[in-house]
Amino acid sequence: MRQSSGDPIVSSGSGGEDAGPSVPAQGGFFICDVLGAIPKDDMATMEHPVFTLATRPDRRILRYEHGPATIEITPSVKGLATIHDKDILIYCISQLMAAVNAGRPTAPTLHLRAHDLMAATGRETSGDGYRRLREALDRLAGTRIVTNIATGGLESTRGFGLIDAWEILRKARGGRMILVTVTLSDWIYRSVLSRSVLTLSRDYFGLRKPLERRVYEIARKHCGRQPEWRIGLETLLKKTGSTSPRRVFRRMIRDMAAEDGLPDYSIALIEGDLVRVRARSPAPGEGPRLDADIHARVRAVAPGLDPYFLEAEWRRFWAASGKPRLRSPDAAFLAFARARAARG
Repeated sequence: MRQSSGDPIVSSGSGGEDAGPSVPAQGGFFICDVLGAIPKDDMATMEHPVFTLATRPDRRILRYEHGPATIEITPSVKGLATIHDKDILIYCISQLMAAVNAGRPTAPTLHLRAHDLMAATGRETSGDGYRRLREALDRLAGTRIVTNIATGGLESTRGFGLIDAWEILRKARGGRMILVTVTLSDWIYRSVLSRSVLTLSRDYFGLRKPLERRVYEIARKHCGRQPEWRIGLETLLKKTGSTSPRRVFRRMIRDMAAEDGLPDYSIALIEGDLVRVRARSPAPGEGPRLDADIHARVRAVAPGLDPYFLEAEWRRFWAASGKPRLRSPDAAFLAFARARAARG
């Protein structure tokens, strides 16, 4: 049974990105061909620990409570989908959102080049990398989610997967895979159509430790561009899906705070066993100064894109360009935003 777009697990949280209505694709499939698509993630899997942080096959059946609803995640014999397997979904969602923003037709079945996906997500393009990609597709298709929904005094229990199907085409006689077809589940596809997605930093794919990725997702979902957000260590432990004992998890968070390697956010363990998350921003007097209304103007020239994350990208681009002196920082930022919107 398909998950409806109104189910709490899909619409959890707020702040999804604006996008126009999707248009059905001709032929029933969508071709992933947007170069440099901005990474997007669906808010439901940012909120709930759907993906395992384990690096070995994880065959546990996971069960979480979310208000009156329960969420159960069941692996296949090959194990639960991992946080690194999620790269495939992020790539697919990013391509679809770029198409939606451009007014292009979309469909839940996507045709993509394996090399493009692996390059965009920082994966190895070696033979071993292609093997791991196939294993990730297997785990995504095999992982099943069941949640109960109470409506009108009746409780409905529904099950669905992360992807419905996948296929690999490769050149004959042992050649590399050249085309991958992925059919997203309604649950994931409706996240795109309902705009229940958020922009990720491109540096997300450079995070190799599973817990770092998961903490970044939670920070992005709940802190966003607020100056600060706090969460109890016990609650964070539950949200990450980590199996570490509390004392070990506390040490891991302390180490993560000391390394300070998360994109866009810094974290600290403070009094009361609270984890403080702070959004990174340029120090006073550092970098180009922008007018107070610039983000509203960016929304007008780049609808559907997150103006705050565009600003972060623009500032990184400015710094990488040698920090040139700008006659009009506002005009430069708006031009950057227009170019990003044109590329999707």
